[in-house]
Amino acid sequence: MEQKAKQTYHIMIVEDDKYMRFVLQQYLQTDFQVDSFDNGLDALKYLQDGNIPDIIITDLKTPKLSGLELLQQVKASGFFNSIPVMVVSGDDSTEKRIQCLNAGADDFVVKPFNPAELSARLNVILRRSGKQIQS
Repeated sequence: MEQKAKQTYHIMIVEDDKYMRFVLQQYLQTDFQVDSFDNGLDALKYLQDGNIPDIIITDLKTPKLSGLELLQQVKASGFFNSIPVMVVSGDDSTEKRIQCLNAGADDFVVKPFNPAELSARLNVILRRSGKQIQS
């Protein structure tokens, strides 16, 4: 039987906490090509340089350009607005979740999170955009 080549999707992580960024990279590199940034401004420049990920995961509290500001910039752009964005945050207030979802976030995950749940949520976003992680 012929085996299908595994599709590797590109994910961009924006997280200023070095430990959390490392954990996300280690966990997600099995299914994704991962690029990570410790601030929103470098992430936005990466996008503007023509690098288009399949999904963006951003923390809310990132230096230079917050996760919410990055989300707003991405969703306001005619070129980047179709990139799904997942927000991860230690702030679990209902107001913050609503603000992010209304700004265009595809999901909001509260830290600390279960990595298996994060994968399931990423898979839901990929399915919605016509893609899927193949295990």
